[in-house]
Amino acid sequence: MSKTIIKPTSSLEKVLSGEELNFNDGLELINDENLFLLGAAADRIRKELVGDNVSFVSSYYLNYTNICVASCQLCAFYRREKDEDAYTLTPKQIVQRAEIAVNDLGATELHIVGGFHAKLGIEYYENMFRSIKLNFPKVIIKALTPAEIFFISKVTRNSIKEVLQRLKDAGLDALPGGGAEIFNKQTRDKIVLGKCSGDEWLDTVYQAHKIGLKGNCTMLFGHIEKPEDIVDHLIKLRDLNKKTKGFTTFIPLKFSLENTELEKQHTVISESPSTYDLRVIAVSRLLLYKTLKNVSVYWVALGKKLAQVALCYGGNDLVGTAFSEEIFKAAGKANHTSANELKFLINEIGRNPVQRDTFFNVIN
Repeated sequence: MSKTIIKPTSSLEKVLSGEELNFNDGLELINDENLFLLGAAADRIRKELVGDNVSFVSSYYLNYTNICVASCQLCAFYRREKDEDAYTLTPKQIVQRAEIAVNDLGATELHIVGGFHAKLGIEYYENMFRSIKLNFPKVIIKALTPAEIFFISKVTRNSIKEVLQRLKDAGLDALPGGGAEIFNKQTRDKIVLGKCSGDEWLDTVYQAHKIGLKGNCTMLFGHIEKPEDIVDHLIKLRDLNKKTKGFTTFIPLKFSLENTELEKQHTVISESPSTYDLRVIAVSRLLLYKTLKNVSVYWVALGKKLAQVALCYGGNDLVGTAFSEEIFKAAGKANHTSANELKFLINEIGRNPVQRDTFFNVIN
């Protein structure tokens, strides 16, 4: 007698039985699934993959310039060169800030991003990295989003591969995941102006991974996106990581409304509710199952209390201390913490705090 094979009937049953979810499964989860069941499933998968450890890195955010030729509707950080509060740091200033980060604050990672400054040649970035490594050879430089790399390539008329290789030779260790925003072109074109397309972002990351530059990946949610955009974005990240295995973690970034053009034009009148934030984080965990082990909860954007809840909806990492973070601060988000406070937040929900490095190796 042949044995009857009973196939799972729902998306949650599929993922809990080890199957990979498709686009329609993702839509079902984000649109219709009970939030508490969704969270329970995501938390179960999280525990299966990484156990009860919650990690974080001691990181210092260094924004080398706020001058940007792009005009993204979602950004409160950028300035024009003529603006009174526009700035570009000199190599000396960058080393001074690195000294504060490493010697005073104990940062193991420098997270360096900035605006699209059309007058900075590739030598500026090479000098920046070499100066840092000369003075602090052990610190990890995680710098320049794929969108910045793409922009530098266009401005300097070098190939993306050449830009990446030169910067790696100068001391670049990893890439942050910013600039991904949302990949769907129709939605992206309404919130991004002067930045690479979604496909260009993905191609830049592919080339970085091919030469050994790993990094995180992100998605900006809570603005004008549709559920289809969320699922499409996650599947594209999943497909790329299947090819390269170069992503260290996925960071779903909640959009911060204050001081943005989307707020001024009343395109978005309020930030997304916490229930939606948790739904997106849980769906991210389930769609990325078996392809990307880590899902990071960015407490700067969510707030510390909601970040704790999100750690029970599939998250297993709190990103980092984010000393001196300026981009979300410009959009009205308070961002002060310490390693001890992050440990307290993790202990408070009954999980184990683990300090890691950029590549998720345990430090203590």
